[in-house]
Amino acid sequence: MTEMAIRFGLKLAGALLVLYIGLRVIKWVARIVSRALTRAHVEPTAMQFMSRLTYVVLVVLLVLAILQVFFKVQPNSIIAILGAAGLAIGLALKDSLSNVASGVMLVTLKPFRAGDIVQIGGSSGTVEAVSIFQTRLRGADNQTIVLPNNLITTAPIINLTPDTTRRIELVIGIGYNDSIEAARTAVMEIMRADKRILAEPEPDVVVYELADNAVKLGIRCHVSNADHFATKCDLNERIKAAFDQAGISIPYPQRDVHMYHHVAQDAGDGVSLVLNGPATGPK
Repeated sequence: MTEMAIRFGLKLAGALLVLYIGLRVIKWVARIVSRALTRAHVEPTAMQFMSRLTYVVLVVLLVLAILQVFFKVQPNSIIAILGAAGLAIGLALKDSLSNVASGVMLVTLKPFRAGDIVQIGGSSGTVEAVSIFQTRLRGADNQTIVLPNNLITTAPIINLTPDTTRRIELVIGIGYNDSIEAARTAVMEIMRADKRILAEPEPDVVVYELADNAVKLGIRCHVSNADHFATKCDLNERIKAAFDQAGISIPYPQRDVHMYHHVAQDAGDGVSLVLNGPATGPK
């Protein structure tokens, strides 16, 4: 028993030593791969993913080699064990494997890259990294947003970065008694005076809808990506001030109630009934 323990201890020590050296070598190889991909001008998101995938594959191969050399585990046995383990792990970690497959799709199809500003499934932010299992975003309030890769591939992805300009679209209602032309003139003066708003495509003000409570105007213009949020906020404030100065109302939702007086047929003393009718149009 002592001799067997000594032999096993020596094998275990040798295996741990080889594992330690092998991990150091694998990290060195992963760095070489990363530098090679950088020199090849590979997109940063794909480079990070491929570097990590290379590291994981090499670690698995190292462990298999140690089992075969030090503990005499035959390749057939390793394959059988891996098959059984793979089936069990696949059933237990089907969502994680789905994330891996989705990560491969993201790197291959490249719907976004590191540094892009995206909107995914109700979350928005700047892409920081795409890993094997998840994608990390940096939100506008500097919060970290971590999304599983399989959620990203099944959700609409809006990439706001590829174009250098973005359109601002405001929908503002005015009263039916107010002048559409006066409102259009006031808004156009505001947009032409703002240097952040581009002359091409030309800004415009159109009637979107004759709604129940208001005439809805569509206010549209284009700005650079960096100016989008600030310009949109400023336009809202300036348009409200201009409408107040011009006497143009922004109506609240409202309902007209018509009062009808009827005499009950079975009442001999002239009792009146009051009925509330439905809304028929703007007040």
